[in-house]
Amino acid sequence: MPEKIIAALVVAACAVMFVRLSLGARRRAGLDRFVARWSRRIGARVEGVFTWNGSRRRARREAEEAIRRARGRGGEWDGNVYRPKSFKKDRKIH
Repeated sequence: MPEKIIAALVVAACAVMFVRLSLGARRRAGLDRFVARWSRRIGARVEGVFTWNGSRRRARREAEEAIRRARGRGGEWDGNVYRPKSFKKDRKIH
């Protein structure tokens, strides 16, 4: 079964390449733009399928790490706003 699918894909690719060769320069450029646009869309979707979970996991881990660092240094919480004590230091003007 898989060899039939691969063979059909190869035949389709050859047919598309043959049609492209038979077109004029202007239509060939239009076909190339169309194929490039669709390949970018399909590539972005395929990439999204394989990376969405990893991206969310990485973002969650980084947020938890930032919260842990903020809690460890000391400071004041005003509702959901954290103000570290390091912001209250006097700044010397040179």
